[in-house]
Amino acid sequence: MRPEIIINSLAFDAMITHCRDGLPMEACGYLGGKDGEVSHCFPLTNTDSASDHFTFDPKEQFATVKQARALGIDLLGVFHSHPETPARLSAEDIRLFNDPHMQYWIVSFSKPSPEVGAFMLKKTPDSVDITVVHIVIK
Repeated sequence: MRPEIIINSLAFDAMITHCRDGLPMEACGYLGGKDGEVSHCFPLTNTDSASDHFTFDPKEQFATVKQARALGIDLLGVFHSHPETPARLSAEDIRLFNDPHMQYWIVSFSKPSPEVGAFMLKKTPDSVDITVVHIVIK
């Protein structure tokens, strides 16, 4: 059985909207919540302004960490969009994602309707284990 993550519809819709508004570039941000349930979307600026790569704005990233603490929630996931490719982790995504406690969300616009995938990664020097997370919108 796949692990499950619950995200409220407001946070889910905010993530989709931020990613759509960023087209044709990748958009990015954090998802936050409590007890494994996502309740907040924190859109961030992609300072790379690229369609195939993203980097968080460091000032916004730091402010988001502070805001999450003030709200009493945890940062549970990182999201970014794939404007032209499927909702799966790219080789670069896998290489750059290093926090085994974070979920990694991809919002794809390669089809007429957005597709969303969520993943967890465990990396060792010899392998990468990718777990697909079942998303439940509440």
